[in-house]
Amino acid sequence: MLPELIVIHGISLPPGQFGGPWIDRLFSANVPPDAPTSLRDVAGLRVSAHALVRRDGTLTQYVSFDRRAWHAGRSEYQGRPACNDFSVGIELEGTDTTPYADAQYESLAALVAGLLATYPSLSSKHVTGHSDIAPTRKSDPGPAFDWPRWRALLSSRLRETRA
Repeated sequence: MLPELIVIHGISLPPGQFGGPWIDRLFSANVPPDAPTSLRDVAGLRVSAHALVRRDGTLTQYVSFDRRAWHAGRSEYQGRPACNDFSVGIELEGTDTTPYADAQYESLAALVAGLLATYPSLSSKHVTGHSDIAPTRKSDPGPAFDWPRWRALLSSRLRETRA
C-alpha cells in the first residue's frame, strides 16, 4: 500500500488516563478479559495504528507505514470510503478536552515530515482528524488539538529539510 492520507487520532486507556500499558496492549491484541472494568469493551477488539505519540513525545510504531492498519473503521475521505486501505493512522495519547503536550506536537511534526519525505504519495494537504473521516462516530483528536499550531510546526520542519 502506498499511503495517500494521514489520520490523526486521540486515545487514552483507561479513558482520561495517561501512561501505563493499555494502549500497547490494545494495539497488540492483548487486553485480557479480566482487564479493569473501563477496558472490558475493548478486550478482544482487533484494532491497530501505525504509530503512537505518548505525552512525553516518545514514538512507538506498531505497523509498517506501507501496510494497512485498522485505525479508521467505517470512514470516508473526500468521497473515498475505507480509509484504512490508503491511510497512515497516528494516535496521540490524549483526550478531546485535555491539551496535548508540547513534545507531542514536536514529535508529530517530525514524524509527518519524515513520512512526507519517504512517501511521495503523501501530501501535507491530506492530513486530517479521525473526526473528519468518521464524523458520526468519532470526535478525536478533538478540540484540544491545536491544528494551526501543529501545521506551523510541520511547515517549519519541512522548510528545514529543504534547506
